[in-house]
Amino acid sequence: MKKTGGELIVEALKANGVERVSCVPGESYLAVLDALRDSGIETLVCRQEGGAAMMADAWGRLTGKPGICMVTRGPGATNATAGLHIAKQDSIPMILFIGQVGRDMREREAFQEVEYRRAFTEFAKWVGEIDDARRIPEFVTRAFAVATSGRPGPVVLSLPEDMLVDEVEAPAAKAAMPVEAHPGPSQIERLGEMLATAKRPIAILGGTRWTKKAVSEFEEFANRWKLPIGCSFRRQMLFDHLNTSYAGDVGIGINPALSREIKEADLVLLIGGRFSEMPSSSYTLLDVPYPSQTLVHVYPDPSELGRVYRPDLAICAAPVEFVGALKALKAPEQPIWAARTEAMHAAYLSWSTPPTQGPGPVRMGPIMDWIEANTAEDTIFTNGAGNYATWVHRFHRFRDFATQAAPTSGSMGYGLPAAVAAKALHPDREVICFAGDGCFMMHGQEFATAIRYDLPIIVCLVNNGIYGTIRMHQEREYPGRVSATDLTNPDFAAFARAYGGHGETVEATEDFAPAFERARASGKPSIIEIKLDPEAITPMKTLTQIREKT
Repeated sequence: MKKTGGELIVEALKANGVERVSCVPGESYLAVLDALRDSGIETLVCRQEGGAAMMADAWGRLTGKPGICMVTRGPGATNATAGLHIAKQDSIPMILFIGQVGRDMREREAFQEVEYRRAFTEFAKWVGEIDDARRIPEFVTRAFAVATSGRPGPVVLSLPEDMLVDEVEAPAAKAAMPVEAHPGPSQIERLGEMLATAKRPIAILGGTRWTKKAVSEFEEFANRWKLPIGCSFRRQMLFDHLNTSYAGDVGIGINPALSREIKEADLVLLIGGRFSEMPSSSYTLLDVPYPSQTLVHVYPDPSELGRVYRPDLAICAAPVEFVGALKALKAPEQPIWAARTEAMHAAYLSWSTPPTQGPGPVRMGPIMDWIEANTAEDTIFTNGAGNYATWVHRFHRFRDFATQAAPTSGSMGYGLPAAVAAKALHPDREVICFAGDGCFMMHGQEFATAIRYDLPIIVCLVNNGIYGTIRMHQEREYPGRVSATDLTNPDFAAFARAYGGHGETVEATEDFAPAFERARASGKPSIIEIKLDPEAITPMKTLTQIREKT
């Protein structure tokens, strides 16, 4: 039976278990949109392609399965690169389908033409263009395999619009088979020997390809061994922060006590992450290329093992397979580092206790305390980038897997689209987006998407009227010479109401709790604008202190 290219694309998505796609429509892939109409796949129509791609990233981040995004050619595709870059740096499985000019018009710089195999190579693991509709099952199956195997990441498939209306006979699509690498018994045995002789070990969890079961099993391993555990930048959801083995966040603004412990460790076990610039404190926690600590690096892609750091033991395996193999290791009755682990957890608890004071009538410390006491353990927190995010990363104590969606690439504008995706994925769980005023306005239009699909997210919008992170650096490097960092903002509560949502304005600390409860009770997508004094630039320092280097 002959089918159009558009129908074959949708059939291949269904064969691979796709339940929803995010998109901005375009005439270049009308045949796919038509096939989606009766497919049973939910289509979330977004307001800008960058937001649509970020939603796909969030689905991939929270599920481990490729998030699917569809955009039109040229401007649509280039807008989507913001989300592609996040997925690439964060190792998130994602597939971006791009409508393309007709095959008979290529290489003429036709309307909105881009040669994606040349232009998008830096943003994706693989960029392909499907010239023959009969090969759609082959290309899509490969896209799923590439996106999820080894180090996960985004894939781009370009779809010439005339190819999508071709009627052809093609084999029925089948689901891609994931490729898994398992640690060898000798490697696990060697790891056991290294742990047995260590005096100051630490494990640092990061990356993707984790599951709830693997996180739980590794927690059991850490408890048996009384091993101190850190979580890499914006991967805090990989370990329960109130577990007595938890030592803290290994990311931007790391606890100096934890930094010292990593530098003075005699064994560092990296699991799942690359330990790139942000978690490594600009490559200072481990020497490059030869760390002074004994290093065991566990990663699912062999090309990353030894790329930056030469490990003493390299294990090519995804976290799930590695953690499963750890059951073979018998822990000592009383590890000699047990007291050190307890002390590191106590240091974390002290470090993650919010300050009660600060400049201005709104103090974020008590607000974070209230959020901690009044949200469930499975609440999903999303954010983009900016100094405001420190309040979440440092002071929210993550308890459960798949409760965090934040870009390790430091991309602004991510939090709102991610919250929309998270709520669509988990309608029964509360989703809280933290955003700054600069960050929110990057993709604030996606609040309309939350309204359209009745996704009652709560946005805590920290408004200090500046690009805060840049102002902080500016005051440090060029004291008193303010340039290009002041902002003019709308009334964000009115903005929410204009879209049909719920809006609140918080101008004093005590206003926050009742504002949040009203937002929660409204059952609508909500924005709580928190008017923060720009002097409150970090939890512990004011802008004046940074400017005066005090």
